[in-house]
Amino acid sequence: MEINNTGIKKLSGSITSPKGYRATGSHIGIKERKKDLALIFSEVPAKAVGVFTTNVVKASSILWNQNLIQNPNGVKAIVINSGNANACTGEVGAKHTETIANQLAFCLGVDKNQVLVASTGIIGVPLPIDTIVAGINNTYEKLGNTTSDAFLAAQAIMTTDTYPKQISVEFSIDDKKVRIGGMAKGSGMIHPNMATMLSFITTDINISRELLNKALKKSVDDSYNMISVDGDTSTNDLVLLLANGCGGNTEIKEENEEYYLFKKALHLVNLFLAQEIVKDGEGAKKFIEVKVSGAASKKDARLLSKSVITSNLVKTAFFGEDANWGRILAAMGYSGANFNPTGVSINFHNGAHSIMLMQEGTPLQFDEELALKILKENEITVELLLKEGTGEATAWGCDLSYEYVRINGDYRS
Repeated sequence: MEINNTGIKKLSGSITSPKGYRATGSHIGIKERKKDLALIFSEVPAKAVGVFTTNVVKASSILWNQNLIQNPNGVKAIVINSGNANACTGEVGAKHTETIANQLAFCLGVDKNQVLVASTGIIGVPLPIDTIVAGINNTYEKLGNTTSDAFLAAQAIMTTDTYPKQISVEFSIDDKKVRIGGMAKGSGMIHPNMATMLSFITTDINISRELLNKALKKSVDDSYNMISVDGDTSTNDLVLLLANGCGGNTEIKEENEEYYLFKKALHLVNLFLAQEIVKDGEGAKKFIEVKVSGAASKKDARLLSKSVITSNLVKTAFFGEDANWGRILAAMGYSGANFNPTGVSINFHNGAHSIMLMQEGTPLQFDEELALKILKENEITVELLLKEGTGEATAWGCDLSYEYVRINGDYRS
């Protein structure tokens, strides 16, 4: 399957699709039954870059990674536990994070400063560190490079997710086949500004760390930072990207054609994972896309689209299949963006059907039955057309249902 005639092909794999990576996942006892430990290993040191939660309250794993991400000796492994966030656990939590890194480093024969750590789950509860140490000892030898091994890892990072989220793509650089693979978790406590979920990306491309970092940050801004499930910003969440150079291409050191192809492929991976997270939002029934065009600037367009997709009143209107466009206009109004309401047009469509609800600030009489037909679909696009300039942006979100309240009301139990 070729995507957009760019030579980028979507594959059926995940984080083990690029050369030189192994992974696995297992149940070690943090959770009662489901898998709860994932490992990723690069056979050669990989350049690593990351983007981390904007929450002032950060889990110790986030602080550990921020200190190590620029290790000149590269990164060799990532260890992820689910079921316990190890957040707000004080000095004990910091020691536990270091113990986890040290244990996997010992098992793999690498330096602990080459091991990144991620945790997700309940906040404020100390990790069962003995269980995790034993789990690492019993799991690392299962590391493998098959699609099945990657699937085990994708399962092990899940919390309230209902399915694993993974993707891989392939394209050519210097006549060399290179790949990017990714997996992510997230279905609740999802909100823009890089406080959304855990995402792990591997690639075998040979590229400078500076350009790797630039490509990731740009992609994150237009993918993970443009989604929202519930407006809550997590303490733990991150995107980590490893590049080990095993693809064999000449190192990309400047923003040339090869760099832009890599950037496009990376964004495809991140956008797919971000949208999968929204589609799996806790209790979500509808996937909602909000497209803004004609804004004064891209910044304004981003503010407008994110404000609409984050509004609980907008979310509940979609859950109730109510064409309440007034809630959308209200969310635009408090977004902080600069715009004239008299120039706003609002359109709903689902591919097969389309309906204009407001045109240049004037409410329109519309067919309620057609509106209901559109709103009953699982995927709905809201187009917000302004007359301020050329700024445009797209955000993605979901409805807010009774099931979301149920899931989060008894999360600890």
